[in-house]
Amino acid sequence: MRTLLISTYDLGRQPFGLASPAAWLRREGLPVACVDTSRTDLRDEQISAADVIAFYLPMHTATRLAEPLMARCRAVNPDARLVAYGLYAPLNAGWLRERGVCDVLGPEAEQALVEIVNSQRPTPNSQTAEARSPKPEARNPKPEARNLPRLAFIQPDRQSLPPLTDYASLQMPDGRRRIVGSTDASRGCKHLCRHCPIVPVYDGAFRVVPVDVVMQDVAAQVAAGAEHISFGDPDFLNGPTHARRIVERLATAYPHVTYDVTIKIEHLLQHRDLLPVLAATGCLFVTSAVEAVDDLVLERLAKGHTRADFEQAVTLCREAGLAMAPTFVAFTPWTTVEGYLDLLQTIARLELIEDVAPIQLAIRLLVTQGSRLLELSDIQRLVGRFDPASLTFPWTHADPAVDVLQRDVMALVTSAAHDGRLAGFAAIWELAHQRARVPVPVLPAQTSRPAAYISEPWYCCAEPVEFHL
Repeated sequence: MRTLLISTYDLGRQPFGLASPAAWLRREGLPVACVDTSRTDLRDEQISAADVIAFYLPMHTATRLAEPLMARCRAVNPDARLVAYGLYAPLNAGWLRERGVCDVLGPEAEQALVEIVNSQRPTPNSQTAEARSPKPEARNPKPEARNLPRLAFIQPDRQSLPPLTDYASLQMPDGRRRIVGSTDASRGCKHLCRHCPIVPVYDGAFRVVPVDVVMQDVAAQVAAGAEHISFGDPDFLNGPTHARRIVERLATAYPHVTYDVTIKIEHLLQHRDLLPVLAATGCLFVTSAVEAVDDLVLERLAKGHTRADFEQAVTLCREAGLAMAPTFVAFTPWTTVEGYLDLLQTIARLELIEDVAPIQLAIRLLVTQGSRLLELSDIQRLVGRFDPASLTFPWTHADPAVDVLQRDVMALVTSAAHDGRLAGFAAIWELAHQRARVPVPVLPAQTSRPAAYISEPWYCCAEPVEFHL
């Protein structure tokens, strides 16, 4: 039985979500092809040859991009069994079934994929297309942590994926670029931030990938040319002891390889003793989902930190020799025009302009299926019916000026995508002050220090105006 694994978008990274299940399937002697449509074309002959076609849906953008491909697969190969897996699959199970998907799996999908493919093997007396078509036993688990299996992880198999040079690179302050690999040292998250899509699926659970498996994956990517590793863990310090073992092994084995991680503000404060360890082992920057500098918004999002905590974390990182790359959900139902100006002023005052991708200043909060935001009475009053086209519950701000500002900032960011971070921030700074009808202050002379960053913008909890794939 031939399996076709398809990824549509994974933040410019070589998709772990194809490499890992490919390894599980090949270990069972099952032939598998992998296609990352963000980098290569999906051919009709690949669709026709597959008995099982599985779509990897790790994020909102990937899920929307998969819809036309699902229709194409049904048209080209109506006998193939369609599967969806990844974080956004169980969140959109009903929508996926309406589009012909038979099996909806979560992010811990490797073993289930093997079982599904094995179940499609024809018996000696049953070789017809009817025998291979979807059956009532299709899997459609609820997005709850108790449905998540505990897997014995194995080394991902990246042999049939495009080379690392086809993916996002690390842009260094001196203009040089480094080849980037990526891997996961853990999955899930122990925290319950209200807007986070991980929460309705993992519900505070997380899984660690054994150190040896992580290092095997790193070794394979270094051999393929990787000079920097981007860890895709939702929070690298969910398991601080595990994280320390990983980075110390990495630094010992590959002292020339740098890396980056994602860590909550809360954990940066709680585990401040580990920050010098990160810096000493080659960590160039820490991404942190700050989301807002307004304590009211932070409370609504249940982020677990305050504005003061964020500012302290910036100081701690710098003292340890680490750069912080904050991400934001700049536009929420509680955002005001004045609050947006405060966000810009805070970024400038903390000298973080070069550390913030301009797209982060245009992001609008998404309310998706299963979101804990729907627990809030003001969100319940605000959102409309679920929109299958956008896979969200649409909302309109009480102040039309905020929605206009968001659209204008997004248009500005999109049109000036190649102008650089300082130029992009300066343009947003001027636009926002003009929209607020206040004088445009001169940006401080010392606005930021040069920063290293991954060349692919990180879209988190928002939908970009267009896809640069």
